[in-house]
Amino acid sequence: MSEDTMITTQNQTSGYPAEGSREMMDAGVFYGRKKSKTNPKMRPFVIANRGGIEIINLQKTEEMMDQAAAFIKERVRNNGLVLLVGTGPAAQPSVAALAAKFTLPNVTTRWVGGAITNFRVIQKRIEHLKTLRTDLASGALAAKYTKKERLSMEREMNRLEELMGGLEHLTKEPDLIIVIDPVLHHTAVSEANTKKIPVIAFANVDADPDKIQYLVPGNDRAKKSIEWFAERVEKAYAAGIAARAAVDAANTPAAPAEGAAPEDGK
Repeated sequence: MSEDTMITTQNQTSGYPAEGSREMMDAGVFYGRKKSKTNPKMRPFVIANRGGIEIINLQKTEEMMDQAAAFIKERVRNNGLVLLVGTGPAAQPSVAALAAKFTLPNVTTRWVGGAITNFRVIQKRIEHLKTLRTDLASGALAAKYTKKERLSMEREMNRLEELMGGLEHLTKEPDLIIVIDPVLHHTAVSEANTKKIPVIAFANVDADPDKIQYLVPGNDRAKKSIEWFAERVEKAYAAGIAARAAVDAANTPAAPAEGAAPEDGK
């Protein structure tokens, strides 16, 4: 089925405007999973089945993306710490780019068990990584350890870098977790639920919506589809920063004009 035909199907069923759905259609956001893999709780987000593949209702996607974006903006405005999670090959570039732009903690290789529920222990490992990195780079260990011991430390640093390098900016428990593919990252979602940390997830129809506070239904394993989601997250985060700056500016006393007389004659 062509994209134009798919758009017509979406429009006729949901009344969703073609101009609004074209971007998501081009990105393939509407592609779901096979019917046999669909979680029954996700049925409200399915508009049709074509060739055995569930078709996601893009009107629902747009509505829920707006809700998620508003929540991101609110959390960022209030100095909330956001953790990004996306280890799938298609998700890694978008997550890494978002993390780099806003200096955010992120997981792009493998979720470390206890990253949230055992945060203090993880934080100690992160500090150990920073120490190793600094000492090895400065050559401070050359006089204390043999070459073999230093090589062992380098291997340990590389292993920690791969596992925890992205968590370097996780200075406290996150206030929000944004996950791409919650089925793949079920442990991260479970830990967030345990600590009552809100989860925003870009999720296909095989996900369990009961475990996600802000679910955005969509194709969570395709690069273009994930890029669409990441762009919306980026805009929401930037809007939150702008809103926070506006609040800070409003609460900052204005500096007295140059040459103005001190108050009360002081």
